[in-house]
Amino acid sequence: MSVCSEIIDDIEDLISSQDITPKERYANKKDVTVRVKKAEKVTKEKPIFQSIVPGTQHIYVKTWGCAHNNSDSEYMAGQLSAFGYNLVDDKESADLWLLNSCTVKNPSEDTFRNEIEAGVTKGKHVVVAGCVPQGAPKSEYLKGLSVIGVQQIDRVVEVVEETLKGHSVRLLQPKKVSGRRMAGPKLALPKVRKNPLIEIIPINSGCLNQCTYCKTKHARGDLASYDPEEIVERAKQAFREGVCELWLTSEDTGTYGRDIGTSLPELLWRLVEVIPEGCMMRVGMTNPPYILEHLEEMAKILAHPRVYAFLHVPVQSGSDTILAAMKREYCREDFEQVVDFLRERVPGITVATDIICGFPGETEEDFAETLDLCAKYKFPSLFINQFFPRPGTPAARMPRIPANLVKTRTKRLTELFSSYELYHEQVGKIQRVLVTEISHDKRFYVAHNKFYEQVLVPMRDNLLGKSVTVRITSATKFSMQAEILDTEDTWKECSIVSEENKLQNGYINCPDFEDTSGQEPPRDIALNPPNQSPLFIYGIIALLLAIVYRFAWKVLTEAQ
Repeated sequence: MSVCSEIIDDIEDLISSQDITPKERYANKKDVTVRVKKAEKVTKEKPIFQSIVPGTQHIYVKTWGCAHNNSDSEYMAGQLSAFGYNLVDDKESADLWLLNSCTVKNPSEDTFRNEIEAGVTKGKHVVVAGCVPQGAPKSEYLKGLSVIGVQQIDRVVEVVEETLKGHSVRLLQPKKVSGRRMAGPKLALPKVRKNPLIEIIPINSGCLNQCTYCKTKHARGDLASYDPEEIVERAKQAFREGVCELWLTSEDTGTYGRDIGTSLPELLWRLVEVIPEGCMMRVGMTNPPYILEHLEEMAKILAHPRVYAFLHVPVQSGSDTILAAMKREYCREDFEQVVDFLRERVPGITVATDIICGFPGETEEDFAETLDLCAKYKFPSLFINQFFPRPGTPAARMPRIPANLVKTRTKRLTELFSSYELYHEQVGKIQRVLVTEISHDKRFYVAHNKFYEQVLVPMRDNLLGKSVTVRITSATKFSMQAEILDTEDTWKECSIVSEENKLQNGYINCPDFEDTSGQEPPRDIALNPPNQSPLFIYGIIALLLAIVYRFAWKVLTEAQ
């Protein structure tokens, strides 16, 4: 006989008469509700178009990431619009979603992945572009989707067309001419600008660094610069189309030209010559090693009246030990030399920088050096990021410090940045500003002074695209408010094309497409811009020939 048999004669003996009943057990839990199991998501079937007729399909475009990504989206939107597709803000009404991704941080990729899932669930055709699919094309969640590589954005029309037919297309190859990798598609392609007053020109793609935390390198590759003639022609074309602000962008503008026997200062001097009076140019991000040798020339350029005295120079850490672990190829002293020299030669210049908190191996002493650097220079613009281990990067294999410590250090640096305000001393001063944008809350126009400091002005008719004189009336941590001193008849038009000429030369309003900036100014597309450059005309002719060829091929196929 088993031990259990000696203790219990019957299974019912497990419950004694003194035990509470089930009814009594749950009498005091009247508020308990039964959880309903969530129903599985039902994927709506997407329509398959046998024949694509331009003008009948609607495309929704969303962009994550840097100015380079925004420029790529503008080029893709321009080609789709020129081909006849309708660009829409309402993603629910769109037939296809074009999602242009950023691979710098985990959160941005997570949002990108969620958007893909939402689109597929709603029965939308989805085309993905940008650095995520280029850097990791075999990702599980990208299977079955059409992909446009960062150097293949000039083929967006055929990818969209085939995707709408139910096909999956993947174009990831680099562009090469005579064996040399190109920076990307031609700059003369049609474009729908996020802001009709701002032209973003990528001057090069890729970089010369091997930073251990960077995933963008996997997507954009090594340095490849555009020819200076092509960049200058694009700038001229943009000013003819009514642009009044020029942004130069790349993964590292300071490296421009090293692969083709020229340099960034040489390009900038050529661009300054073609910038109309009153218009402005902003130079994009540059890493310290590649700007050091050009400091003298860069100071002269940044002091020029048609160039913003602004430079984004990411330092990432104030510790030489951490900079070495990141393989940043410079030390703290190099960065300080850049900032000190520019502040001395260009009084009032705005130097923006980035910091990564919690990089693997960062000690309290290392972080203290970063705090000291930021306290010393009191940067008016400081981008603070927690370390994110990006898959496939060397830093992802390094031993990480505790997540709570990373958050604590991020908070401490944020508190330091919040402890000072630099704009209050500007109250009462008179400045000249260029008005180009609309504020996030739609209550003000956004202007920038010579130092690219944000100045909010009242929303007055015909003010966008004008250079005006203002008096600063108040200031906050991130911006200033001002009153306009000029009368409307003295506002200075900053573009070659006036508002009247826009109507005469075929400019129309075009639906905006969404990105993550939060700003939604209207934008224009030039159907027949005046005095276009030969490069632009050749681009349009090539696009029209491609359209004629496609329709001719379809007619012949159907006839057979």
